[in-house]
Amino acid sequence: MLLLGIETSCDETGVAVYDRQAGRLLAHAVHSQVAMHEAYGGVVPELASRDHIRRLVPLTRQVLEEAGRSAAMLSAVGYTEGPGLAGALLVGASFAHALAYSLGIPAIGIHHLEGHLLSPLLATPSPQFPFVALLVSGGHTQLMRVDGVGRYVLLGETQDDAAGEAFDKTAKLLGLGYPGGPALSKLAEQGVAGRHRLPRPMIGSGDLDFSFSGLKTAVLLSLRQESPRPEDLARAFVDAVVDVLVAKCVRALETSNLDRLVVAGGVGANRQLRAALDTQAARHGFDVFYPEPELCTDNGAMIAFAAALRMEDLSAGSDFSVKPRWDLAAV
Repeated sequence: MLLLGIETSCDETGVAVYDRQAGRLLAHAVHSQVAMHEAYGGVVPELASRDHIRRLVPLTRQVLEEAGRSAAMLSAVGYTEGPGLAGALLVGASFAHALAYSLGIPAIGIHHLEGHLLSPLLATPSPQFPFVALLVSGGHTQLMRVDGVGRYVLLGETQDDAAGEAFDKTAKLLGLGYPGGPALSKLAEQGVAGRHRLPRPMIGSGDLDFSFSGLKTAVLLSLRQESPRPEDLARAFVDAVVDVLVAKCVRALETSNLDRLVVAGGVGANRQLRAALDTQAARHGFDVFYPEPELCTDNGAMIAFAAALRMEDLSAGSDFSVKPRWDLAAV
């Protein structure tokens, strides 16, 4: 049973083929629009939608060829139904439903964050349910309790900027361009720890919520008042974000009485975060799981896999719709 996965929620066009019977990913490809949006300092929704239109057919042909399969062999098409940019979602949904209709197979709408949440199950070793999940990306920072597919309880979330958003905004303050998150992390590796002390917002709040907008403001004030070396300030910023994320993860595991943590989303590829979580896992006796680095960013593989897990419940497929705003706990 083969599933095609299509991801078009923002500025990456992702397509993948997953073999449900064999339980393995056969092929996947991602086209990033970073170069196109860089000139504008951020994603331009109309340009993103038009680029998805240009890329979907060639990418679909590419992954089917790499998988050694034909479209006629597909059993279902999974696509990102939301959340995301409305126009970009419409492109993926339209393509998925048209292809599925032409083949007489179901089209299955998938929550973008559910794709990220379940993507570590594609790795080896993979986590068993239940677990705590940290979803950390440019648009979301959430802690979830996961008891099974579709069984999600929100434990805490950001009250303002997501961690990845704070990374990109801070990188811009340091003149690193767009998207600046990876560049900021790399610059931080050259910095000296402790030369600048930035706040750890809400680290002692007693709950599992986050706040990162004040941290970005603290970076701006440091730039104006101290004339710091960029690499040292980058190190201070990354250390502050990592400290908060790790502290909240440990607290979430303790309050949930669980010993498995899953980290997913673009920031989940951050080396400093992974190193800090691995250290705490050894110290506190819990296991931590990550998706493969190439599956941390938006991709079709996670959508195909999530659709495969939902095939039995959604064998008739989904009605045509997109949901730019969609609460994962309501899935």
